[in-house]
Amino acid sequence: MSAHCQLTGAQPGFGNTISHSHRRTSRRFDPNIQRKRYWLPSEGRHVRLTLSAKAIKTIDSIGIEAAVARIRARGEKV
Repeated sequence: MSAHCQLTGAQPGFGNTISHSHRRTSRRFDPNIQRKRYWLPSEGRHVRLTLSAKAIKTIDSIGIEAAVARIRARGEKV
């Protein structure tokens, strides 16, 4: 799935758009997904991650090594 965050697991939510006449049509609420490249010093290489904006802030806070450990703990390949 393209709109999926590797760190937080954020995925699209689904709901309805309600018009002025109150007709409902289905819609999709996508998370703010970005592709970002980080240098991973322990492996001596760059990793490209698909992250939500919230996950980018989390990596700024906890560091890339801890974030990659969390991603691998979730069972995703990095």
